[in-house]
Amino acid sequence: MFEGRFAGRTAVVTGAGSGLGLAVAARIVAEGGKAVLWDLNADALEEAARSSGATATAALDVSDADAVERAAKDASETLGRIDILVNSAGITGATAPVHEFPVDSWRRVMAINLDGTFLCCRAILPFMLQGEYGRIVNVASVAGKEGNPNASAYSASKAGVIGLTKSLGKEYAGKGVIVNCITPATFDSPILDQLPQSQVDYMRSKIPMGRLGRVEESAAMACFMASEECSFTTGAAFDTSGGRTTF
Repeated sequence: MFEGRFAGRTAVVTGAGSGLGLAVAARIVAEGGKAVLWDLNADALEEAARSSGATATAALDVSDADAVERAAKDASETLGRIDILVNSAGITGATAPVHEFPVDSWRRVMAINLDGTFLCCRAILPFMLQGEYGRIVNVASVAGKEGNPNASAYSASKAGVIGLTKSLGKEYAGKGVIVNCITPATFDSPILDQLPQSQVDYMRSKIPMGRLGRVEESAAMACFMASEECSFTTGAAFDTSGGRTTF
């Protein structure tokens, strides 16, 4: 922990009911900041707010443009401004080869993982531009760099998040807003419950360190990216992959 690193800073964190989103939000608060938590699961949000010390919560679907716009305005009013956005909401979708992949699962993965990231950035960027300061951290994946078999929707959506990050990094580089993404390998989190064990075992086998990551490891990287210390890097992908990806 870095005492006071986020003193006076405010954050919106999506997918904050559990996993990486919750870990990042809790660390921002512990290091002096304020956070508003967004998640689809209202029950999880209630517990997450208690455990993290968050200022407020909003239960919403990040693929719903109108709901995101409303929540962004509410967060700005509650916090006074928005300095940090962490886009951690995501789902895995079906595990199947493309010729058998359910169309509804493909569309839902894209809606949450890629469209949701875009919509949250779109809604919150005006508040950052108004304050001439911002840090956006998009949660992508090594799957977006390498692709995982039988996970085409997830891999494609996370590749899209990486591309979106690079585009936004260039768009806002001269406006005080820094945009980066994190590309973790598989780490222990509730999202693994959406996958068959065979898929988890495959992903673990691709990690040279021979283990899954820990949520705290990716949270530490994300918090650096969300801080003032990250001041001359934008449009980049930061790996926490145990050696799986080195580019």
